[in-house]
Amino acid sequence: MTSTDRSQRTMGPEDGVGKQSVRTRVALPQRTLRTDRWWLPPLLTTLGLAAFVVYATIRSFMREGYWDAENHYLTPFYSPCLSTSCVPGSSHFGTPIGELPEFIPLAFLSLPFLLGFRLTCYYYRKAYYRSVWFAPPACAVTEPHARYTGETRLPLIVQNVHRYFFYVALSITLINTYDAIVAFGGERGLGIGLGNVILLGNVVMLWCYTLSCHSCRHVTGGRLKHFSKNPVRYWIWTQVSKLNVRHMQFAWITLGTLVLTDLYVWLVSTQTIPDLRFVN
Repeated sequence: MTSTDRSQRTMGPEDGVGKQSVRTRVALPQRTLRTDRWWLPPLLTTLGLAAFVVYATIRSFMREGYWDAENHYLTPFYSPCLSTSCVPGSSHFGTPIGELPEFIPLAFLSLPFLLGFRLTCYYYRKAYYRSVWFAPPACAVTEPHARYTGETRLPLIVQNVHRYFFYVALSITLINTYDAIVAFGGERGLGIGLGNVILLGNVVMLWCYTLSCHSCRHVTGGRLKHFSKNPVRYWIWTQVSKLNVRHMQFAWITLGTLVLTDLYVWLVSTQTIPDLRFVN
């Protein structure tokens, strides 16, 4: 047995009664002995998240191309639009808020909560912990941090508010659903266009992502001691659990559908491209 094996093996009865297991990291001068491209997944994750953040930030402050009056298309990046600064027709719930300065997004009531929901999401934590903070960047690759205290201190202790962001995100998803329904009745009356399909598809994916959240799974089935005594909640918990398995996929898909929806509304509302109509 080598010295490394001895340092990592678990102590047994022959090591003495009451002694605890001792495990130490292997002392290697190299960062890793892996020869594959382990750095590629963290790099792609970083580029993907950065691209979405840059696009969403720019679009949230542009204040143009977010409402197509002819087809009643409203981009989710500006929903709900509750300020008098919003263009006429885009405020589905009135304008209880006055004029907003240019440095405040028109959807300032929803965007911070949606950002908080995504930042504290269990999957996104894993994604940016590994790709941005290198904690660790990949399996069998050492991390540059001297120590790790977990999510027990500031700022990471704030991750525990994820369950509360979930409730707000659920409400905003309802609002996005209403926006998608309103879009079926444009200036020409009831009709269906490519924009309706994109808006509806985006809402469906948002529901899948929101309901597949770990907090939703806990809300539906958490604290139950006997599933047999709560058949309805057990059935709901089972369905949410099926979605939860694909939470990572929904997390990425919704980033894509949000960008696609916003980009399409932007191009149609600025008359860069016409809306492809199927009915009316």
